[in-house]
Amino acid sequence: MSHAAAAHEFLRDPARASWHDQTLWMVRTKRDRQAVKVPDWEALREAASKIKEHTLSRLSEYLEQFEAHAIANGVQVHWARDGEEHNRIVHDILARRGAKKLVKSKSMLTEECHLNHHLEQHGIEVIDTDLGERIVQLQKMPPSHIVMPAIHLKRAEVGEVFHEHLGTPRGLDDAQQLTEAARQHLRQHFLTADAALTGVNFAIAETGGFVVCTNEGNADMGAHLAPVHIACMGIEKLIPKQEHLGVFLRLLARSATGQPSTVFSSHFLKPRPGQEMHIVLVDNGRSRQLGREDFRKSLACIRCAACFNTCPVYRRSGGYSYSFFISGPIGSILAPNVDKAAHGDMPFASTLCGSCSAVCPVKIDIHAQLLKWRQEITAAGHSPWWKTLAMHATAFVLKRPALYAFAGRMTRRFTPLVNALKLDPWTKARTLPDAPKESFREWMQKQGRSR
Repeated sequence: MSHAAAAHEFLRDPARASWHDQTLWMVRTKRDRQAVKVPDWEALREAASKIKEHTLSRLSEYLEQFEAHAIANGVQVHWARDGEEHNRIVHDILARRGAKKLVKSKSMLTEECHLNHHLEQHGIEVIDTDLGERIVQLQKMPPSHIVMPAIHLKRAEVGEVFHEHLGTPRGLDDAQQLTEAARQHLRQHFLTADAALTGVNFAIAETGGFVVCTNEGNADMGAHLAPVHIACMGIEKLIPKQEHLGVFLRLLARSATGQPSTVFSSHFLKPRPGQEMHIVLVDNGRSRQLGREDFRKSLACIRCAACFNTCPVYRRSGGYSYSFFISGPIGSILAPNVDKAAHGDMPFASTLCGSCSAVCPVKIDIHAQLLKWRQEITAAGHSPWWKTLAMHATAFVLKRPALYAFAGRMTRRFTPLVNALKLDPWTKARTLPDAPKESFREWMQKQGRSR
């Protein structure tokens, strides 16, 4: 299904679409309030951007350095070319230990690789322990947002999910009671798990350690109780030195949820006595993206989702309208790198307003990359025929001033008719303005601004 068609389905419920829009905009405004409290906010963004740019320019060296230090710390390091190899590695680790239950904290990499499905096919129970992830897992749905996985659901809907799967009273919609029910449910899984898996927010080449940021402490519960800790990370999560970590920790939570910091920023260096610790380093197309000069900087992303929360298209169309596991503006850059044909419409799901680039904590030029992907996708023949035809027609008109002026007059003349007959789906949510009595040029001349 195309983004437009999927978005149309989401918009069938105008109340939900409006609520989704307002909720995410609230998170965006919280981000702004936190940013202005930091006097050196723009300097932090610039520093983060430079650190990431430098790291990506010497990624192979830093990866080898990280591996050497991690091994010296007693960690077992694995390399995966793609998602399938990543899944095989994780399964082999679990199979060797006879593990039958895995507790997993939030990890978009495992969503990317479809790890849950792979392990369940091999008889291993996977429990997502992030509250939002657990909710959508019980629904057998993927996350709709990379930081707030169940942001598309209201409390009453969560209550129905918990009633069906956890046996809570029907109609329960009190946030505290729902959270307590989830806590009691997950506690038993933490205590009986054979292994724990976490993602990685930042890995430090200088030390071989890594950091996991959460607000619920679920990553710590899993990693500290289980006899096996598996950490899975994309190779782009690396930073060179421990001293660089403070730059990113100051940016991450403020950009993601409008908090000064995450509740837990957990540092892992080596396994505790008697525990196994594994790190799986995954490429899965990242090297290909690294080789694309126009799109290399997208690998600097720290998965804060600030671009989601500000994007007018994402806010109004929902995460499930996108065809890639990461939606929103940054996903629309990453997806075509994987498959231009399958995800060719995602870069077009944008107004190119530039708000995504303005809030990005590592200063990725998101809107510019979206435009470049549009050009590449169109040149490769993956754009719909009607869109190509429309672009050719537009170019034909714009090259001919007299025709352009005539088209403008006709548009002004027929606008009231379009409004009256509601011929355009756009009018279901908005009303086109009545045709002005004067042209824009005439209005400008009256204002004394014409050249």
